[in-house]
Amino acid sequence: MVNASSPQASAAGLEMLRKGGNAVDAAIATAAALTVVEPTANGLGGDAFALVWMNGEGKLHGLNSSGPAPKGISIQKVLENGQDDHGKMPSLGWTPVTVPGIPKAWAELSRRFGRLPLSQVVAPAIRYAREGYPCAPNLAKFWKRGLEKYRAKLPDTLFEEWFRTFCPLGRAYEAGEIIRLPDHGDTIEAIGETGADAYYHGHLADKIDAASRAGGGYLRKEDLEAYEARWVDPISVDYRGYRVWEIPSNGQGLVALIGLNILKEFQFHEKDCADTYHKQWEAMKMAFADGLHYITDPGEMAIDYHRFLLPEYGRIRAEQITGCAMDRKAQEPPAGGTVYLCAADGEGNMISYIQSNYSGFGSGVVIPGTGIAMQNRGSDFSLDPAAANCLKGGKRSYHTIIPGFITKGDQAVGPFGVMGAYMQPQGHLQVAMNLIDFGLDPQQALDAPRWRWLRGNEFEVETGFHMEIARQLLERGHKVSVQLDTASFGRGQMIVRLENGVLVGGTESRTDSNIACF
Repeated sequence: MVNASSPQASAAGLEMLRKGGNAVDAAIATAAALTVVEPTANGLGGDAFALVWMNGEGKLHGLNSSGPAPKGISIQKVLENGQDDHGKMPSLGWTPVTVPGIPKAWAELSRRFGRLPLSQVVAPAIRYAREGYPCAPNLAKFWKRGLEKYRAKLPDTLFEEWFRTFCPLGRAYEAGEIIRLPDHGDTIEAIGETGADAYYHGHLADKIDAASRAGGGYLRKEDLEAYEARWVDPISVDYRGYRVWEIPSNGQGLVALIGLNILKEFQFHEKDCADTYHKQWEAMKMAFADGLHYITDPGEMAIDYHRFLLPEYGRIRAEQITGCAMDRKAQEPPAGGTVYLCAADGEGNMISYIQSNYSGFGSGVVIPGTGIAMQNRGSDFSLDPAAANCLKGGKRSYHTIIPGFITKGDQAVGPFGVMGAYMQPQGHLQVAMNLIDFGLDPQQALDAPRWRWLRGNEFEVETGFHMEIARQLLERGHKVSVQLDTASFGRGQMIVRLENGVLVGGTESRTDSNIACF
């Protein structure tokens, strides 16, 4: 089974399974295809994370393929060169560009766990890029948003290649039109044939370096040559007999686990009631207060993040929840626009995978002749030297994209994820509780109306949310508004493996998602 936000992408993964590949091969094929068939949310210049379960090992492997800031950048240089946006990191242009990790993720996953040659695994993506694919309705909507965003910067020559690559007709693609991205095909072919060496050491690295220098950027070939993805030990909390797993910092998976660590102190007998939502909302505010204060590159964190996952910390935070909404502050614990996909094969191997350019198409910078749209992940860095996530050359930023996984005992239950910037840990918490606390199946768990914390006591809810419950939450002090645009509530996928080996999938109803299986 392969679940993804595009039918072409999931079909690419299924093709690898039919050719004898495993779940990891399927995931790489799907991920590569998504850079072509959904460039509005990810691309060849973004980052990736993965959680991999190889049957028989009884453990999860974590891959952090997020890239650091260029070694030559600094707060002082950004400010002195006038590259800041009113004292903050900008979201467009070369300044927020960090070292891309996606090509390295494909190569590392293929090298360690794949069964088929990487060149064969990325072949469907190359085919889509060169021969074309039809534009789906939601893809057309986000393509138009991207165009409107970059059109405001049209006079800037930095964005000329973006328009040449993604708007050759002078407008956004309409639903049903055929899209071709031949430059993507050439770049993906080079990545597949060289195991990404062309990207980090060869001619693609040279092109990235030249474009950065010409555009006043800080990224250099030396940054690409020095880059390595990191294999990491996943982190988890015990939640009602299950273990919910996330990638450790610099990702924000810790926020989801802090929330669950607090909520396990309560018993929930009803999903749709004001008291359940109130406790979820207060726990999420606490989790974000801690996460946004402390999370950054793990080598730069002030405290050991494992302390947030101690049972006593969950109890301390749970005791602070009253019947009323409150502004939440960080507390030191006691000592002691992204695409998500998942895949499972008939041997019991499973993978939870996510990749992103951060904000839509990314920074707006596209490397000439390559289709490589550079991410703007560095926009999350702070220009305040006292902040935990302050900008520093060679440092990884607080990262929003996170894959999730659930196990029970020594068995895999399955991968899950909900993409969407700071919605992601909120989506993880909601989907996990829907499955574990309220007994919903994967599709129901994803379809259920979602909520989203914004700031302070402000929350947004989807149109399907019970209005009487919303009114009761208002009485408790929450500021609740209804959001008509479902895109802000993220897009998720989930696979659950039953004890007899049968796979049960759920796919996102809020976009052009699809499950491919046989």
